[in-house]
Amino acid sequence: MVVFVDVAKIKIKAGDGGDGSVAFHREKYVASGGPDGGDGGRGGNIVFKADDNLSTLADFRYKRKYAAPKGENGRGGRCNGKKADDLVIRVPRGTVIKDAETGRILADISSNEPVVVAHGGKGGWGNIHFATPTRQTPRFAKPGMPGEQFDVQLELKLLADVGLVGYPNVGKSTLVSVVSEAKPVIANYHFTTITPVLGVVRLGEGESFVMADIPGLIEGAWEGVGLGHQFLRHVERCRMLVHIVDIAGSEGRNPKEDFKTINSELEKFNPELAKRPMIVAGNKCDLATDEQIEDFKNFVEEQGYKFFPIMAAIRYDVDPLLNCIREELSKLPPISRFEAEPMPIVEVDKSKRNEVKITNHDGVYFVEGEWLIRIMNSVNFDDYESLQYFQRVLLNAGVIDALYDAGVQEGDTVSIYDFEFDFVD
Repeated sequence: MVVFVDVAKIKIKAGDGGDGSVAFHREKYVASGGPDGGDGGRGGNIVFKADDNLSTLADFRYKRKYAAPKGENGRGGRCNGKKADDLVIRVPRGTVIKDAETGRILADISSNEPVVVAHGGKGGWGNIHFATPTRQTPRFAKPGMPGEQFDVQLELKLLADVGLVGYPNVGKSTLVSVVSEAKPVIANYHFTTITPVLGVVRLGEGESFVMADIPGLIEGAWEGVGLGHQFLRHVERCRMLVHIVDIAGSEGRNPKEDFKTINSELEKFNPELAKRPMIVAGNKCDLATDEQIEDFKNFVEEQGYKFFPIMAAIRYDVDPLLNCIREELSKLPPISRFEAEPMPIVEVDKSKRNEVKITNHDGVYFVEGEWLIRIMNSVNFDDYESLQYFQRVLLNAGVIDALYDAGVQEGDTVSIYDFEFDFVD
């Protein structure tokens, strides 16, 4: 039995940058060759890529930690370390990656383009960078920056043009099976379909759309009742919905109440779904009377929906429904994509001062602190306002005071990972 998994949580860590080298040029008959330590290589990124051979996130149930390799350390002779290879993680197309702690969307893996989610650390500078007229033999180098690391939540949201919704056993799987090559399990009991099924509906040369059979919803699905709540997220991407109703009430339920209940579940899960274009198909019309069909048709059309009575099992009057779907899709925008959300500005209070480590090497003050890495990843140092924000953070968090305590003087060099500046009093 294949288990469908559409949510997974994993830990990712990009590679640390390699350390810079402390080395000096030594050659016969060449006095005071000077420093020639090379830079460290960049750490590997964590890259996510869509793989159409994958249909679930099941692989992530067994492996939950992914780490990219570290960059190579610099060497003497001005030899820079080799940058590390990226770690490529393949996921099903339609996977949305979120920060597990904040819920912030990091990437939507829906196209063929690979996406870097965690960046490798930059390599540290070798001692060749720190040579000055007054410091001709620097005996220090910069360590590589650590790579980004965090827990991410993977959520698979299927990419389909049309989503079939409705109660269990109303004929959704049957409809998909007769209009496409998909072969879902079909039987006369509830929850026969326990995984979403995608089928390509071909209407002619160059004309097709993707239809998704979403496992049956029941009342309370949005808060975890039944199976449907596991798959409501797959409806979010659909450009339009087709609501399948057992118009004959063959299982003792009222078709009107079924219709209202499922629409309510969709709205409770995501209010935007209530605004999604919808067509209503009344299945099993061979078991209903003409009065039942006419009454339900009036009920649906009064609410502004188009209605099509069908018998999915024998494909009776299915073509008018498909033609209407084609016409509606031609008016709608493409399948939605989730945009990556920017990192929020992080304010730091003075209590963070104790987490700053400052070391002085020949007049260069190195500032280190894990929280500083997160701040620096959100700052654009080429933008004046962003740079001012970073200066305010250093002041408010007590970093400037800590530099004074460490003995910094005007004109001394301050190095915060890969950002370096001359201190101005």
